[in-house]
Amino acid sequence: MSLQQAGHTVSIIDRDKRAFEKRLPEDWTGTNVVGSGFDRDVLDAAGLAGASALVAVTSGDNTNILAARIARETYEVEHVVARIYDPRRAVIYQRLGIPTVATVSWTTDQIMRKLFPEQVAPEWTDPSGTVSVVQRPLPAAWAGRKLGGLDEADRFHLVALTRDGVTVLALPDLVGQEGDTLFLSVRKDALEELSTRLHGTDADAGHH
Repeated sequence: MSLQQAGHTVSIIDRDKRAFEKRLPEDWTGTNVVGSGFDRDVLDAAGLAGASALVAVTSGDNTNILAARIARETYEVEHVVARIYDPRRAVIYQRLGIPTVATVSWTTDQIMRKLFPEQVAPEWTDPSGTVSVVQRPLPAAWAGRKLGGLDEADRFHLVALTRDGVTVLALPDLVGQEGDTLFLSVRKDALEELSTRLHGTDADAGHH
């Protein structure tokens, strides 16, 4: 419902048709599709072609990873999140570049953070509201590059990253890898500048 209320068009896939009646509110206006989340015909019916995001949250890890990989590799969906029950499999998801949400932290807020990291509240903001710590996925352009190039004097600074389920403090010579999650301190007035640094031409030009 949070996605729908935010103005997104939402489709839900479930093998059990009764689940739609039991779990969805009366004012639900999204699309319901009965079937498996890794069936191509079902995914087509749900409108995955051209979709910007997919969340795989069935009760089975194998089903979730399969659906997530099909969305990422076949449909080239930009934002993919998978629910995970067995934490030992988290590294596999990370290596595939697929963010995961553990069962204990499976909340709308956590999923929204994974799907739309630049549209949700910061992880932390100082009392004056001047500086925040934000979480961002590593853009493809920064994979293989020294992440010290992300820093900009007193505007924003990489403080830590999560890789293969392990979080470490950032060092200047640290090289980015696909699937990394970045944590950056940033001034409130530099958020747009940070986005440009992450997704703009600076990385391609070899900034710093």
